[in-house]
Formats: sequence, structure tokens, C-alpha cells
Amino acid sequence: MSEFAKEVLPINIEEEMKQSYLDYAMSVIVGRALPDVRDGLKPVHRRVLYAMRELGNDWNKPYKKSARVVGDVIGKYHPHGDTAVYDTIVRMAQPFSLRYMLVDGQGNFGSVDGDAPAAMRYTEVRMARIAHELLADIEKETVDYTLNYDETEYEPEILPARIPNLLVNGSAGIAVGMATNIPPHNLTEVINATLAMIDNPDITIQELMGYIPGPDFPTAGIINGARGIAEAYATGRGRIYVRARTEIEEMANGRQRIVVNELPYQVNKARLLERIAELVKEKKIEGISELRDESDKDGMRVVIELRRGEVVEVMLNNLYQHTQMQTVFGINMVALVEGQPQLLNLHQILTAFIRHRREVVTRRTVFDLRKAREKAHVREGLAIALANIDPIIALIKAAKNPAEAKEQLMATLWEPGVVNQMLERTGAAASRPEGLAPEFGLVDGRYRLSDAQAQAILDLRLHRLTALEQDKILK
Repeated sequence: MSEFAKEVLPINIEEEMKQSYLDYAMSVIVGRALPDVRDGLKPVHRRVLYAMRELGNDWNKPYKKSARVVGDVIGKYHPHGDTAVYDTIVRMAQPFSLRYMLVDGQGNFGSVDGDAPAAMRYTEVRMARIAHELLADIEKETVDYTLNYDETEYEPEILPARIPNLLVNGSAGIAVGMATNIPPHNLTEVINATLAMIDNPDITIQELMGYIPGPDFPTAGIINGARGIAEAYATGRGRIYVRARTEIEEMANGRQRIVVNELPYQVNKARLLERIAELVKEKKIEGISELRDESDKDGMRVVIELRRGEVVEVMLNNLYQHTQMQTVFGINMVALVEGQPQLLNLHQILTAFIRHRREVVTRRTVFDLRKAREKAHVREGLAIALANIDPIIALIKAAKNPAEAKEQLMATLWEPGVVNQMLERTGAAASRPEGLAPEFGLVDGRYRLSDAQAQAILDLRLHRLTALEQDKILK
């Protein structure tokens, strides 16, 4: 029998439980439940969008089976069950869940009545157009990458996020010992507020509310009172009352009916109708003669017909009091800032987003500059080849193999020709890649080719020696 352990260390079980629970709590907080303030996404949302990008599942490409996307996400990035990933995709494709859908779904993705979505083998998805704004420029080294759970793939730690998604789509999640509940907002209003903050970093929250008057829920509805909004934007916490939008229609014989066109956020319409029917049956609400759902593809229409002589305002107040025609949305704007959960006000959220975008734009500019220099450096080498075309062709023909030809191209000092004029216009450092050894390039009136330039000359196709192609190189 093999040894159990070479050494057994006694530990305090209380301390071990404290540490283990703390590790678990932080894992849930950072790895599952809370969004990052920069891109407004939890890890599972980020991984879904990144996997769809890697699949080429773009908004203008054909749909792919949801099961294909789920398989890629759990196989490469998200070591959890397929149900959690598919539920995430479904929510991102529901117009009544997200203010701006990040996934364009085809098939049955559920309804506001609480109907379950079809299985992932039946539905198809692709990224919504706005989702590309969250991923824009990711290929330009704008964000850091980290190894996935089995260290076989790389995934982004954050997305570049051109839009302040945390405010635009909101977020909800329950972690260990804390929770977040951020309402969605109108994209135009949030962008205008962001621009105002860029122009004036000291802008007050009251001034920001001139641009963002309040949340903008995907199911619409009416927010009753502004005090809760102002409190939430100033402190990160607040309560707002959301009511259904109703219209009063006159019927024959002097009767009236209440027509509900919009419901508070996350209210199940079928359960609401059941609740009203229960209240009528239990005689807690009297005066309703008929209740029916006339909703169709053109919109919501719940009809509540009243008996003759009933006062509409009294009936509405009873419905607001006893049903989900009025709900309380508790705002709790908690998000991860540099990996730590923080309660944030409106100003802090926008400040963090602007700081993130500055870093992204800076990194993108550095990347573009490096690529432009590398491209100019290669074209500089091709210009040298054009100025010395006959001896270069002779050198290549005489070489035994490509490696020898490349070595001799780099060892020879060439006449600069038109490159002298090019460098006078742009400056010698303009097209010089960072880290290039000083012996390469123009030195004492002669030009030494670098490895990249020599390879580009060997890869040069003969059609590029025509007059028109030569002009393209030199320009």
C-alpha cells in the first residue's frame, strides 16, 4: 500500500473554513456574478461574444446553431454547464430582457408571458450589430489576454467596448454577501452624457441628469417620481417605482375599459393576468366585468373591462396596490473596478468608462503606428529593389537556395536611389521599426536591407515590376 502522505500538517478547521469560504466568495464575485465597470459584462457574456466573434458569427453573416456556439464557449472558455451558457445567450436575444440586444436570435427565445425558449438544437443565433461595438479593435492589441481554464486558449480579460454598456444594458446578479441591480438606459442619452463629461470632467451629477433623466427599460412603462433616480445616481443606491402604461377607452352604455400597453420591467404578463383574476375571484377587487389578453405581433394589449359606474382612478389604484402593474426596482450599482467590487455613482461609472476608452485608443494608436512603420519599412526595401533591380535579379539567380539569396541581399550595401528623396520627405525615423538594429537602413550613403525587407523582395511577384505597380510602391 502506497504512503498516504509524507507529512501530515495539523490545521485549525475554523481558519481553513474562513479561507476556503473567502476564496469561494471572491471566485463567485469576480468570476460569475458581478460585471466589470469597463465593458459592463460578466465573464460568461464576454466569453459568449468572443466565441461568436472567433466563429465569424457576425451580424451580416448567416445564423449558426445555438448549440454550436454553446459548445465552443464551454469547450474553450467557460468550464460550467451548457444550460448556464444557453440561458445567457437566450437572455441576450430577448427584446424584453435587454434594452439593446447583443444577440440576434432566430427561433423561439421565450416570451414576456414566461414561455420557455426552444432547446438550443432548434434555435439559431448571430451577433447583433451593436455587439460588434463592444468587440471593435480587439485585434489591435487594445486589451490584455489571459489563458483559459485548461491553458490551451487565450481569452480577453475585458472587451474594448466603444459604448458604456454597463449603463446602456444594465446588469443584475447575486454574489456572496453582495448583489448588483443596475437599470438599463437610453444609448443616445448615455453617449451624450459621456461626451459632456469628456468636455468637462468636473461635471456634477445634477448636470449629468440633464442628459440622462432616468432609466430606459426595454418593456417601457412609467417611472413614478424622480427622487429615487436622483438618489441612485448620487449614491449608487435608490428605489424607483415603475408603473404599467394604461389608456382609458369608452365603451357602449357608458362603460369604460382600461387598456394596458406597457408593463414594468421583468413582469410576467401571464402571471399578472392570473393574479388579477384571483383578486376578482376572491372579491378583493370588485368592478371588473371582463379580463382578456389581446396582445399580438404588433404590441401588447391587455383589456380590463369595468362595470357601469366604476371609477377608473379607484380601480387603477387598486391594481397598482395589489398587482405587479406597479413594481419597485431597487437600484444597487455595484461593479468590479480593477477586480474589486465597488458601489458606484453615475459620475464614477462614466469616469471609469472614459478611462478605459483612453487606454484602448492609446493602445490602438500605438499598434497602428507600429504596423504603419513596418509597412513603410517593407516598401522602403522594395524601392531599394527597384533602384537596383538588375543586380538583385542576378544575385537571386546565382544563389543556391532562398536562404542564401536572403543572406546575400542583407549582406550587400545597395545604392539608395529614390529612397534618399523618400527619407528627406518623411524623415529617416518615420518608417524605421522599433528595435531595428542601427546597421540596417541608410548608413553613410549606402543602404543595408533588413530581414523583413529581404524577405519581401524574395516574395515580390514579377507583375509588380510594371510601371503602374512601381508607382504604387514609390507613393
